Amino acid sequence: MENLMTPPAWTRVTNSSLDPGGTDDNPYKCVFDEDFKYVLLPVSYGIVCVVGLFLNLLALYSFIFRIKTWNASTTYMFNLAISDTLYVVSLPLLVYYYAMGDNWPFSVGLCKIVRFLFYTNLYCSILFLLCISIHRFLGICFPLKSLQWGHVRHARRVSVVVWVVTVVCQSPVLFFVTTSVKGDTITCHDTSSKDLFGQFVIYSSVMLVLLFCIPFLIIIVCYCLMARRLLQPTRGISRLSRSKKKSVKMIIIVLVVFIVCFLPFHVTRTLYYSFRSWDLSCETLNAINLAYKVTRPLASTNSCLDPILYFLAGQRFMKFAGNKMLGKPQNEVALGIVPNSHLGTSSDTDTLSKDLKS
Repeated sequence: MENLMTPPAWTRVTNSSLDPGGTDDNPYKCVFDEDFKYVLLPVSYGIVCVVGLFLNLLALYSFIFRIKTWNASTTYMFNLAISDTLYVVSLPLLVYYYAMGDNWPFSVGLCKIVRFLFYTNLYCSILFLLCISIHRFLGICFPLKSLQWGHVRHARRVSVVVWVVTVVCQSPVLFFVTTSVKGDTITCHDTSSKDLFGQFVIYSSVMLVLLFCIPFLIIIVCYCLMARRLLQPTRGISRLSRSKKKSVKMIIIVLVVFIVCFLPFHVTRTLYYSFRSWDLSCETLNAINLAYKVTRPLASTNSCLDPILYFLAGQRFMKFAGNKMLGKPQNEVALGIVPNSHLGTSSDTDTLSKDLKS
């Protein structure tokens, strides 16, 4: 009889991130059991830290020391690697924090910086992937214009704009994010204090539209137009046909990775923020809370997938393509034209653009 009267686990545990202020007067009716995250998050963040740091440092080394002449794609990828590196070096703090059971022994400033780096990397990655996608779109659908707008000096200016826009848009995170003391533990919240939570949700919704929804829609439109152009039958040698097939496969891979890394996080975060004050069952709220906690490290895996997907496949970094590129004419390298590339991404795209012009 006593067991029948025992409430579910998610209504008994007092350690919950549903209370952004960390105070005892929790206005929410459900408090969830989040013990799973003390294993999931340290392990996942630890893996992302080790793998992402290695791959991004390798990519940065290749950029700086092995590739002598850059193109627009190289410029965007280099900035993407910087963003990923800045984020992964902050992950040991989160690994320690979650391994200690949501106990933050560091300063409030470090808490703000760690959360700020997460969101800055998230939206820098999205915007730089958008830049790479537009660059490929111009190369395939408007090859003549790509010669003008795809120049490296324009890519540098665009990269500066991306950094400025992202830092400015994410600077409110430094204001909203805070810590709170509850018993003997200090919680580093990824939202805000309770009295500012409504404003934080509005801010997050605006960022969702501006920095995720709009770029995502543009990427989908660009890739659909690219796929339609690539799938059109054209006269040419068989190498062009192979390049087109590889480019189509690359489009599919990019969309899959984008959807896997970024879409689940934004969907579950929106539901997580929206449903907290709704009159829903504890089972439903617990499922949303679980999904959100799982997709947070999933969003972080873009720091590992970026160098694998774009640096390896696009620029042959694991073979240190810089040595091979040195023997090519400078104008071909500047345009990213590397004939007979067996990996077929940006190099194949630019090769296709060259063929389309002729």
